[in-house]
Amino acid sequence: MNTFGHLFKITTFGESHGTAVGVVIDGCPAGIPFDLEAVQAELDRRRPGQSAIVTQRKEADRVQVLSGVFEGLTTGMPITLSVWNEDAKSKDYSHIAQQYRPSHADYTYQVKYGLRDYRGGGRSSARETLARVAAGAVAKMLLQPLGIRIQAYVSQVGDIKLEQPYNTLDLNQTETNDIRCPDPATAEAMIARIREVRKAGDTIGGVVSALIQGVPVGWGEPVFAKLHALLGGAMLSINAAKGFEYGSGFEGVAMLGSAHNDTFYQDETGRIRTRTNHSGGIQGGISNGEDIYFRVAFKPVATLMQDQESIDHQGQPVVVSGKGRHDPCVVPRAVPIVEAMAALVLADLYLIHQAKSYTKANQH
Repeated sequence: MNTFGHLFKITTFGESHGTAVGVVIDGCPAGIPFDLEAVQAELDRRRPGQSAIVTQRKEADRVQVLSGVFEGLTTGMPITLSVWNEDAKSKDYSHIAQQYRPSHADYTYQVKYGLRDYRGGGRSSARETLARVAAGAVAKMLLQPLGIRIQAYVSQVGDIKLEQPYNTLDLNQTETNDIRCPDPATAEAMIARIREVRKAGDTIGGVVSALIQGVPVGWGEPVFAKLHALLGGAMLSINAAKGFEYGSGFEGVAMLGSAHNDTFYQDETGRIRTRTNHSGGIQGGISNGEDIYFRVAFKPVATLMQDQESIDHQGQPVVVSGKGRHDPCVVPRAVPIVEAMAALVLADLYLIHQAKSYTKANQH
């Protein structure tokens, strides 16, 4: 499936070494102020070649609007955003045309479709995610007037962890360093670790954490479209994602229920709150008005600058040699992708919630 969402729906297109990569957004309401610079700013956060610790493929990733925007406003028609590929070096991948790279999608794509685009991984390449980021920027335009803020950051690289809880961090520091970790000292250690791994021709994994603030009570569609289920599905659709947890996550299993329960109270404004937030802002699959926070684990990049044993399409043993330009660790560039997918989930749920609220308000 290349389409995501129900009412706010996106369809992405393009391959790593094809002509262009882009997205068609259908269902965006008319009259939303469209900020092309904001879309470009999000793509700049994801683009390759932005620092010494990411892939050195040189792509400007300049976005073009092909439809759906007129005089600075969305028209309600499909919005098409496209980015031309400029620095594709397909010859870097000719040696693996008949080989299956370890832990890549080469074998599974070949069996499923009977063919595969081996140039940079084709459709399975993380380059496809620039289309998600562009669409996510539009989703943020829809959510911003509602006071919803989505911030992701790197909280772990290998065994180097950011130990502070999310609500004690200054997330304004996230974009001040190449790794996108809001704690300068931890960021420095993470960057040093990535440089060390890269020098050895190896790769390393990490964790991206995310905080969503300002989501009203009531978003989420039980039983199969629970808010956390949709967020989890969205995050696990990102290349190299291996795990998702929200709220207390797996650590919650070590707690007693008496300690884990989030007790309710009414604050001075009359708003119902919880004294703790082990639920991660979601209860019964529905937002409860508290901060929504979650974590996404990413594996080490599968392409190594080392020789690896494998087989070819005939089952014969081969040695796969790492070539091309690749990230030694995906998490710095995954930050805007995580934010984008969260925004797409919330934009879709917002429109669904509005439709149901309208129906309920007009019942006689």
